[in-house]
Amino acid sequence: MRPIRLWYQSMTRPEAWPAYTAALHRTLAAAADPGTEVAIHGITRRGGIGDQYRSLEFIETIEVLENVARAEAEGFDAVLLGNIADPGLRPAREMVAIPVLGLCETALLTACQMGASIGLVVANDKHQGKVAENILLAGLSSRVVAVERMRVDRLVDLDAAFAGGEAASRIIGQFTAAAEACVARGAEVVIPAAGVAMILLAEAGIQDAGQGAPVLNAAVALLKAGETAVKLDRLMGGRFTSRRRSYAQPPPEQIAELRRAYGDIFPRIEAP
Repeated sequence: MRPIRLWYQSMTRPEAWPAYTAALHRTLAAAADPGTEVAIHGITRRGGIGDQYRSLEFIETIEVLENVARAEAEGFDAVLLGNIADPGLRPAREMVAIPVLGLCETALLTACQMGASIGLVVANDKHQGKVAENILLAGLSSRVVAVERMRVDRLVDLDAAFAGGEAASRIIGQFTAAAEACVARGAEVVIPAAGVAMILLAEAGIQDAGQGAPVLNAAVALLKAGETAVKLDRLMGGRFTSRRRSYAQPPPEQIAELRRAYGDIFPRIEAP
């Protein structure tokens, strides 16, 4: 079987998150199947430190979508959007022929296979509303029984926790209390609903929320789902993503006109 090449798109600026970036590389390298290449990319042009705010996420999503097109052009087999807001997920699926998976959607769908009810621990109040919207889009409101929050309003503060000490104890303590509250409200699986936090918790060995409820490292779930999506796409003749309605692409006869107005955003569609 041909090697699998996955583009993992983070919403973090690498120089602002050095400890997290290093930990993410370690985690994904350890989880990948032999022969799977995982190329991790962050935000390099504008932003990458405050995407819990919708306006800032919007600015960063332009770079994300450009990178999705770049990944396809460079021969990657799938794109993994490693941010809990799933920024640009649906437009990206419309743009490219390769599978595109999102962290939040994948976490929710994986958790449904692990337990009948789900709890999520978000970083702060701003994250909570966006995650709630993703739950609705996934059609899984009935499966989510609890959403609790930590108190991390400045997200880059999470990076210091990778060094241990007081910062790590504080963040892990906040997560543990929130996860226990989710379990008390009936959650059978708990998702740390922040990409940086789930890597921090995984490195700290936090896998149990209490009473037998597992803590899902959704970054690893996203990687494994990406590998599976590529294998299915190959077996299905490149038809993993539906082209009916939601992710339908423009007809070839319109491509030349659209490219004059928007640029080469659909590189795989050939004008007649």
